[in-house]
Amino acid sequence: MKTNRKSKLPEPERAAGPDALGEAVLSMLREIGENPGREGLRNTPKRVAESLRFLTGGYQQDIRKILNGAVYSVAYDEMVIVKDIEIFSLCEHHLLPFFGRCHVAYLPVKKVIGLSKIPRLVDVFARRLQIQERLTNQIAETIMNTIKPQGVGVIIEARHLCMIMRGVEKQNSVAVTSSMLGAFRDSEQTRAEFLRLVRERS
Repeated sequence: MKTNRKSKLPEPERAAGPDALGEAVLSMLREIGENPGREGLRNTPKRVAESLRFLTGGYQQDIRKILNGAVYSVAYDEMVIVKDIEIFSLCEHHLLPFFGRCHVAYLPVKKVIGLSKIPRLVDVFARRLQIQERLTNQIAETIMNTIKPQGVGVIIEARHLCMIMRGVEKQNSVAVTSSMLGAFRDSEQTRAEFLRLVRERS
């Protein structure tokens, strides 16, 4: 990289080896009219690259490895629900965050998933470039395909910075999506019980 002779400011420090993502951030800073050599931005390309890799780490995780060792045979057929799971994801349209809560429930048939694995499953899909609708479906379909329960229900309530900071700029808007499979789709009673449990707050 050439020295910035006009400003006489040092160029950004780089991580060892080629880093295409950091170079892309560096180009972005220049495109918006910033000087990436100034003090506050010297390490920004490296930091943003590391941050994006963390926030999109779900691409490198294997769902089967997470769930297969945590599926147990149990004589239990009542609803299992894990609610208020915090989610943080990136909107694939603007690369801006959306965040909120996810509620997951299923009716087991002989097999259950270790409770701690459900938030991990949510994180795997959330830590990708997403739209909320797809994220909701992916969580539900993965549980359905893994343990073949009577049904699965997933609800996500989230705030999107692409709506809050830009576009319509509505600070109090919340997007709600749901995916109801099996008994949660077919049985109004099952669906109503899930919704009631979600609405109950500790």
